Amino acid sequence: MPERPTRQRGKDAEGQALLHLQQHSLRLLAQNWLCKRGELDLVMLDADTVVFVEVRFRQHRQWGGAVDSVDARKRAKLIMAAQYFLQCEPRWANYPCRFDVVAIEGRLDEPPRLNWIRNAFDS
Repeated sequence: MPERPTRQRGKDAEGQALLHLQQHSLRLLAQNWLCKRGELDLVMLDADTVVFVEVRFRQHRQWGGAVDSVDARKRAKLIMAAQYFLQCEPRWANYPCRFDVVAIEGRLDEPPRLNWIRNAFDS
């Protein structure tokens, strides 16, 4: 089976994460929201909470798993991007917020293992 480019695998993982979250009643507010401070993969609404979701895909754990790839530097960038999102989208600024991680691991020829970590870190 030919290997899909990394960018396409990332988009596929994002699509899996989005579907999973929607099946759990979260509503999409923004996808791939880009600013000078970084990118937010998914911005969702869970009841009255704005959820900033980082989606990570790793085919294998050789250099650490998907969860481990959300290190302190990545968390700081996500927090800055989320703050900027709330400045640009003031209608969400007074809602409670949280940061979730959806970590997807697995080879392309096997079913992926999806791990949704709610409130993965604080700002």
